Amino acid sequence: MMFKFAHNNINVLDLNKSLEFYEKALGLKEVRRMVSDSGDFILVYLGDGVSQHQLELTWLRDWDRPYNLGDNEFHLAFVTDDYENAYKMHKEMGCICYENPAMGIYFINDPDGYWIEIIPNK
Repeated sequence: MMFKFAHNNINVLDLNKSLEFYEKALGLKEVRRMVSDSGDFILVYLGDGVSQHQLELTWLRDWDRPYNLGDNEFHLAFVTDDYENAYKMHKEMGCICYENPAMGIYFINDPDGYWIEIIPNK
C-alpha cells in the first residue's frame, strides 16, 4: 500500500483576494474549480506548474468573519530558486511576517493570516 500527497486545504474569506495573492506572491495558478449547485461553497485548486501537489482554497458563502487559526504552527512551505528576489518582492508586498536569518528562511502571511515559509534552494 502506498500513499502520496494530493493537496492541502485552507479556508479563505475573500476568494479573489486570495487568488491574487497566491499568484503574485508564489506564482500559483488555478488548475480547477468546483462550485456547489447551491452556490454555498467554491473550491479552487492551485498548482505551481511543476509538482502534482495542489493547494485547495475553500470559500464558504455564509462565512462572514475571519478564521480563527489557533495557536498551532501550521504552515505551508515553498522552496525558491531565487531567494534574494523573492525576499525583495515579498518585502515590497508587505507580507513578510517573520524572519529567521540564522536559519536562512522567512515567512509571509496570506490575506487570511496563514503563514508560508520561504526556503532557499540548497
